[in-house]
Amino acid sequence: MTDPTRRVLRMLSLLQSRPVWSGPELAAELGVTVRSVRRDVDRLRELGYPVPAGRGPGGGYRLGQGRRLPPLLLQPEEAVAAAVGLRLAAASGIDGLGEAALRTLTTLDQVMPPGLREEVAAVAGAVDVVVPAGPGVDADVLVLLARAVRSGVLVRLDYETRDGRRAERRIEPYRVLSLGRRWYLFCWDLDRQDWRTFRLDRIHGGRATTFRFAPRPVPDVEEHVRRSVTEWAFAHTVRVRLLAPLAQAADAVPAQAVRLTADGPAACLLEAGGEDLGEIALHLVRTGFEFEVLEPPELAAVLRDMGQRMLRAGTATGESRRGPGGRASDPPVPSA
Repeated sequence: MTDPTRRVLRMLSLLQSRPVWSGPELAAELGVTVRSVRRDVDRLRELGYPVPAGRGPGGGYRLGQGRRLPPLLLQPEEAVAAAVGLRLAAASGIDGLGEAALRTLTTLDQVMPPGLREEVAAVAGAVDVVVPAGPGVDADVLVLLARAVRSGVLVRLDYETRDGRRAERRIEPYRVLSLGRRWYLFCWDLDRQDWRTFRLDRIHGGRATTFRFAPRPVPDVEEHVRRSVTEWAFAHTVRVRLLAPLAQAADAVPAQAVRLTADGPAACLLEAGGEDLGEIALHLVRTGFEFEVLEPPELAAVLRDMGQRMLRAGTATGESRRGPGGRASDPPVPSA
């Protein structure tokens, strides 16, 4: 690589790809001598990019933090991945992130060479994300919590409970994750002395402290959040045995709404929560599967009442079409 400008850009790309490079490693990648590597490092420094050099074992060149943002240097597959990821981010339901993602896509389009721009444009144009409308999440809250998880520091939250009350919660944050149409925080609640799951759309602000916490043994995070979302957060919890294989049931039942576990090769257990047993009964009927109610008994009563009303409606419809003696009546004659 003889062109000094191309070589310096290539070196900048290499320095972005991993924390430390030795002089001989850079020389081998660029096809030049170690002396040329030193000259190119000096050129980067003259352009304003801090490139500290460490001596001894484990030493080498690294790209330091500075006031200037290096140009975005991506391989073709990295650019395509970035474009697809930005399209997903635009439909994430996080307030303000969609517009920022679209601006970033525009910036990518401006800095990429023509050939790569056409490839990324083709992929971005073919990919679309259709997501049902859900509650918005403050991007600042998401960033604050993500940084607190990474740094392992205590956080004070302004949280709104299900009944609309606002209260401060002191927590140790462990994970931020998306499930279905909502974002959740998995944390240790210092006031409750237990694991808790908070909805991010109910967090109205927060403050990360400088106090670090010692990590606790963490349970299965996804299982805990899924159980809290499908059961603990609702007035009613139901358990039903679906007479369908697990894979078939999973295709018909939204994964974010229930917990499904296999119960032999031809059946599975469904656990879910809800505020109204009538709505739960309707969802179960809509699956199209035969099922057995395990708990609560009130759900079985709701289903019996629903079935009797449906039978009465069907019988009344059939009788209205028959005349005396059970014979089909003549159709009504339209009036002039």
